[in-house]
Amino acid sequence: TIGVDVGINHLAVTSDGRFFKNPKALIKAQKMLRTRQKAVSRKVKGSANRRKAKEKLAKTHYRTSNIRKDAIHKMTTAITKSASVIVIETLNVSGMMKNHCLARALADASLSEIHRQLEYKAKWSGATLLKADRFYPSSKRCSKCGHEKETLALSERVYKCENPSCGNVI
Repeated sequence: TIGVDVGINHLAVTSDGRFFKNPKALIKAQKMLRTRQKAVSRKVKGSANRRKAKEKLAKTHYRTSNIRKDAIHKMTTAITKSASVIVIETLNVSGMMKNHCLARALADASLSEIHRQLEYKAKWSGATLLKADRFYPSSKRCSKCGHEKETLALSERVYKCENPSCGNVI
């Protein structure tokens, strides 16, 4: 059984300790995309040079898309091949996309595509895919004794169980 946590900094982190790097293809290609888009806008409409500039811009978009797709395919394949039960959290991606500070990074990570690919690849490999409810307090609950913390700040990166008889540190 493997639990998968998808995110922006790491494309996915599994419960067995594997980290899958996020290539951040869009963010890295942004300078080139801006340059190529400017080149297209400066050309005369209908000219051969504008057509060539549009082809270069399209090629840059295509390359960026392929980098992202490659990373996601490799990650989802590795996860489905290594486990018979996969647990992922359901995320409100469309709701998170409304936050203008996170929208570009979330779009670049393609979280919905990761979920989609895990679903069909789990079927192919015969693995069971379980979706954890987004409101389930998995971060607040101790995996050893089941004690649940009242509050958990985002800055807390090490979980310390408040139950005196347990004292679990994760």
